[in-house]
Amino acid sequence: MLFNVVNRLCKRACITAKCSSKRLIASKVPLIFITLTLLLSASLEAATNSELTERGFNAYVAQLKEEALSKGIDRPLLDAAFADIAFRPTVVKSDKNQPEKKITLDDYLATRVPDWKVKQAVAQYKDHKALLEEIAQRYGVQSRFIVALWGNESNFGKIQGNYSVLSALASLAYEGRREKLFKDNFFAALQILAKGHTSVNELKGSWAGAMGQTQFMPVSFLDYAVDYDGDGRKDIWGTKADVFASIANYLASEGWNSEGTWGRQVKLTQDVPVSGLSKANMKPLSFWKSNGVTRFDGSELPNVDIKASLIMPDGENGRIYLVYNNFHTLMKWNRSSYFGVSVGYLSERIKRGY
Repeated sequence: MLFNVVNRLCKRACITAKCSSKRLIASKVPLIFITLTLLLSASLEAATNSELTERGFNAYVAQLKEEALSKGIDRPLLDAAFADIAFRPTVVKSDKNQPEKKITLDDYLATRVPDWKVKQAVAQYKDHKALLEEIAQRYGVQSRFIVALWGNESNFGKIQGNYSVLSALASLAYEGRREKLFKDNFFAALQILAKGHTSVNELKGSWAGAMGQTQFMPVSFLDYAVDYDGDGRKDIWGTKADVFASIANYLASEGWNSEGTWGRQVKLTQDVPVSGLSKANMKPLSFWKSNGVTRFDGSELPNVDIKASLIMPDGENGRIYLVYNNFHTLMKWNRSSYFGVSVGYLSERIKRGY
């Protein structure tokens, strides 16, 4: 095995130096020196990786605990919370290896909003209609959007993730590329425990630390989660009243307008002067109408005094939309235009009853 490693390293050295094996042997730098240098480099790299996953992580977690104590969190709670925190290389791997394959919006919608999910969304809407309409009235958010977000984020509560949130966030913070983001969420998760909203054993979520049926990150939980049933706990894991109200509260807090919708699919009959989600590119419907934008069926846009952004997620040859301010609010939930369109599309299917 060692011979194979040496051989592979030597070949890599030749490739890097753009030289043949004959030139390498004939060079003034001895082959054995190059080999030993590369082996030393590989050994140091391996040692660094070992340090990253063992002693370094344990030392980092100890620092997190001291910092949490300085923030006023009780030691007994911290002792319980930190007892089972462990490095999770899989979450770091997942974070580093986000899907790079380019998919189209059509592909995305086919997986995110298949007919079976639409049927479930309509059934869930009917089953919880009274509660949903009550919450919709209180927060000024149409119930179909609450259900659409619920379905997109956790498949109506069925897929919430089974990772230890504390271990996942500590691992991602330790990895370092976005340390502040994950540290802030780690300490927010401790606050959630300190406030009694859930227990250490039940603090589960996705590999990135998103929690419950809403898939809130802990910081978002502290800002937007709601104890709608009044039991003293903001239970986004198991209480539907809290789940629905938390989704509605997020949207309402971020500028949702219950009098409007999200957008519409359109067609272009000529080149348009501007496009994109920048607020500077939001124009009245009359502007888009005068620049050759029509409804998807080719008819004229309505004569309504409302501003919209023109977006082309897949370019001019893909689906094209005029989206309104509520879509910009959805972008605060998730910055993906694909995600926003999928929520809007599912909400339309719920409205139609299938």
